[in-house]
Amino acid sequence: MEGGDWRNRIISQLQARNKYETAAFQDLITFQSRLFDNVNTLKNENLQLTLLNERIRFTGTDSVLSGTGTASNERIQALEQKILIQQEELTSMHRRRGENAQQIMSLNEKVHDLEKQLQAKDIIISENTAVIASLRAEIQMYETNMTELQGLNQVLRDEHQALQIAFAAIEDKLRKAQDENRSLVERLIKYKAKDADKMNEENEHFIKKKTEKVRKELEEAARESGSRSSGSGSSEDKILDSISQFYGTLPSKAALRFDAHDGEVNAVKWSPTDRLVATGGADRKVKLWDVAKCVVEIKGTLVGSNAGVMSVDFDSTGAYIVGASNDFASRVWTVADQRLRHTLTGHSGKVMAAKFLGEPTKVITGSHDRTLKIWDLRSKMCTETKFAGSSCNDLVTSDGAGSTIISGHFDKRIRFWDIRTEMSANDIMLQGKVTSLDLSRDNNYLLACVRDDTIQLIDLRMNTIVRSFSHESFKVGCDWSRAAFGPGGRLLSVGAADGAAYVWNTHSGRLETILKDHTSAVTAVSWHPQSGLLASVDRGKRAIIWGDL
Repeated sequence: MEGGDWRNRIISQLQARNKYETAAFQDLITFQSRLFDNVNTLKNENLQLTLLNERIRFTGTDSVLSGTGTASNERIQALEQKILIQQEELTSMHRRRGENAQQIMSLNEKVHDLEKQLQAKDIIISENTAVIASLRAEIQMYETNMTELQGLNQVLRDEHQALQIAFAAIEDKLRKAQDENRSLVERLIKYKAKDADKMNEENEHFIKKKTEKVRKELEEAARESGSRSSGSGSSEDKILDSISQFYGTLPSKAALRFDAHDGEVNAVKWSPTDRLVATGGADRKVKLWDVAKCVVEIKGTLVGSNAGVMSVDFDSTGAYIVGASNDFASRVWTVADQRLRHTLTGHSGKVMAAKFLGEPTKVITGSHDRTLKIWDLRSKMCTETKFAGSSCNDLVTSDGAGSTIISGHFDKRIRFWDIRTEMSANDIMLQGKVTSLDLSRDNNYLLACVRDDTIQLIDLRMNTIVRSFSHESFKVGCDWSRAAFGPGGRLLSVGAADGAAYVWNTHSGRLETILKDHTSAVTAVSWHPQSGLLASVDRGKRAIIWGDL
C-alpha cells in the first residue's frame, strides 16, 4: 500500500514538472513551425520569381521591349529588391533556426541529466525506505525492552526497599554485637594483664631458683678435686649448661615498642658492641636506634638506597654496617658519622643478603640473580662471582677468616662454598625454600628457617640435621623470614605469620615461650650478644624490644 502511494506521487510530480518545463517553450515551438511554413512559401515565391526573371531576361521581342520597357525595368527592380529582402529574411530565419536547434539540444541534455538524478533519487528513496522499516522494527524492539526494564526496575526497587529494611535490622544486631565484643575484649585484656603479671612473677621466681642452683653447683664443683675424671666431666657439662641457661634468660615482656619505618620492616640486627639496634625497611632507609637508656632514641638514618632494604649486618667491631637492597645493590656506611662509604653494584636481581666476610674490608652478597659475589672494599670491585644456580635468600660465613660460606636458596638447598674454589663443596637438601641461616657462636651449629614451617638445626661437624622445631600454630610469614640463635646458643627465636615470636630450647627441643604483641607478620628477630635482649620487627612498621632493660 505504501509502495503504490510513493510511486503515484513520483509519477504525478514528473508529469507536473514536464508540463511546467515545456510550457515555457510552447510559443517558441509554435513560432518555429510558423517560420518553417513562411520559409517554404517564400521558397516557392522565390522560385516563381526566378523563373519569371529568367523568362523576361531572355525574351527577344522588340515589341515587348519597346512597348513595356520602362514598366518592365521598374517591375524587375522591385522584384529584385523584394528578392533581396526575402533572402535576408531567409538568412535570418536560418540563423534563428540554428539557435533554436542548439537550445533544443541543450534542453534535451538537461532533461537527460534530470532523468539520471531522478533515478538516483529513486534508489536513495528505496534504500531510505528499507532503513526506515528496519529502524521502526528496532524502535519497536527497544520499546518492548524498555517496558520490560521498567518492570524489572520496579521489582528491583521493591527488593532494594526490602533489603534496606533487612540491612537496618542487621546493622542494629551488628551494633549490639560490637558493643558486646568490646566489653568481651576489655575483659580479655584484663585477664591477659593478670596472666602477664602472674607469668612475670613465675619468671622472677624461676630466675631466683636457677641462680641459687647455679651457685650451689659452682660451690660443689669448687670442692671437688682438680683431677679430670669422667664423672667430673659430666658435672662440668651440667654446670656449664646451667650457666648458659641462666645467661640465656627467656624474655617475657615487651620493654619497648616503636614504629621503626614508614612501611614494612624487613631486617633487624644488634650491634656487637653497644645497645644499638639497626633496622632496614621498605622505605629505602637503614635506621639506628639506641635503647641503652631504657628509651628508644634514634641515632641516625642511613640513606642512599633506591629500593627496600632486605638485610643489615654489622662488622665485628661495630664500626661499619652493610645493607642489601632490592635495587640490585648493597651499600656500606660508617656507624659513627652515618656516611655512605661504598655502593656495590653488579647484581642483576634483588640482593637479599649482605655480610662482612671475616674483616671489614670484604663483603659477600647473595642475590635473586642466582649468584654470590665477593667484594673488596679497598679496591671497590667484585673479586669473585659464584654461580649457585638458584636465588639466594640468606648466607653466613662459618669461621672468623671467612674461608667457608654457607648459602640458603630458593631450590630448597643449603650450599657450602670454599672461597678458594669456584664450585660448592657440598649441599644439604631440605623440604622447603630456605628463608634464613644463622650460625651458633662456636660455629658448630647452623640454624635454617624453612618455608615448610620448620626450623632445622644442623650439626656442621657431621653435616646432618640433628633437630627440627615446629608447632601447630607456627607458620613462616615470608620468603625472607629471619631466625636467630640466642647469645648462649641454648635458645633460638623466629617470627611467625600470626604476629608472634616463637622461642625454642635448642637442647631439649621444647617450645619455651610465644611472645605475642605484633599485629602483623614478624619478618626478622635478633638477639643482643651480651644482654639477651630480643628485637623483633614486622610488616606493619612496628619494632619491639623484649626483655628487661
